Amino acid sequence: MTRRDEILKLIVEHFIKNAQPVGSKTLQEVYHLDVSSATIRNEMNALEKEGYLEKPHTSAGRVPSEKGYQYYVSTLRESPIDDKTKHALQNVFGEKAKSVEEIMKESCQILSNMTNLASVVLGPAVTDETLVSVQIIPLSEKTASAVFVTSQGYVENKTFILDSSLRIEEVTKTVRMLNDRLVGTPVNQIVGKMEAMKPALTDYVVGQEVIYEMIMESFAKFATSRLDLYGKEALYNQPEYANDAERLRQLLSLLDNPDSLQKALESGGKGDGSISVHIGTKKEGLEDMAIVSASVKIPGNSEAASLTVLGPSRMDYERVVSTLSCVANALEEYFASRTIMRKGEPQQWQNQEKKKPAPKSKKPLKKKTEQK
Repeated sequence: MTRRDEILKLIVEHFIKNAQPVGSKTLQEVYHLDVSSATIRNEMNALEKEGYLEKPHTSAGRVPSEKGYQYYVSTLRESPIDDKTKHALQNVFGEKAKSVEEIMKESCQILSNMTNLASVVLGPAVTDETLVSVQIIPLSEKTASAVFVTSQGYVENKTFILDSSLRIEEVTKTVRMLNDRLVGTPVNQIVGKMEAMKPALTDYVVGQEVIYEMIMESFAKFATSRLDLYGKEALYNQPEYANDAERLRQLLSLLDNPDSLQKALESGGKGDGSISVHIGTKKEGLEDMAIVSASVKIPGNSEAASLTVLGPSRMDYERVVSTLSCVANALEEYFASRTIMRKGEPQQWQNQEKKKPAPKSKKPLKKKTEQK
């Protein structure tokens, strides 16, 4: 590593920890560099001219630029193994009878906790999935929950208020009819199929509009987007947003708009199995933000899901990249070691250990007839 590379590395890592511009005197005193302050200043000036550093306002210090972050991530960053993450994941994967959705959710929560940033899972397209079942579960006299399960093990539920005039018998009829006509239908075709069957449903069940509209709304969302966000509260305490009301407003606007967030994540790319780092720009509406993503192959689906850490461009890339890589690899290994038990039903995961065939019952040997 050249002296200039070493100085850039220290500036990036110091700025990550302190969120303050870094000066030559700070580098010399904090990191005990064996060169003069003037030499460090010259190297910093050269890095600024090359586009790796920026000088904010009238401050004497420098901060990393988008180009500087990219160079740090690709060339200067180390990748320590995160044992805490591995231990947490082992606990998640050690529990049996979990759906794909539960595994991904708990992995994202671990990712968010370990990095103190937001984590996002962007699921694969639903073209390969079919509906397995629709269920309505009464929660009280006035509320019920609709639960949909797909062939890939994803579960979606929505709670709604029951009309006082709607009897449970009518709800049961609606659910039976939906299951009869929709089970086995590709998820991305369900909305169109429901629109076509609405007149028949209206004639068949009295007061079914509430149920129909509720299920229709849920399927429309489910079929177009598979995006779940975790740990967004962790971002609010980051200095960039805690001390800047306008930046916080822009962040909230992004996180609360699923369509905008999905476009932002897709701009970062899913990568080719490796880690993808994208430093956002003002044009994208992602100024001073970074998107670190990894793809995760889910069994039975032709497209991979995208697992992402979202945070300020000042994020600790060393920790984020190593933790994300650990989580993504663990998920890939876990899914690869499981198999679907029965086609057309929710995914049930089990170890792919070959069962030893049961020993064949031995027929009793016939006694030889004694010769007289």
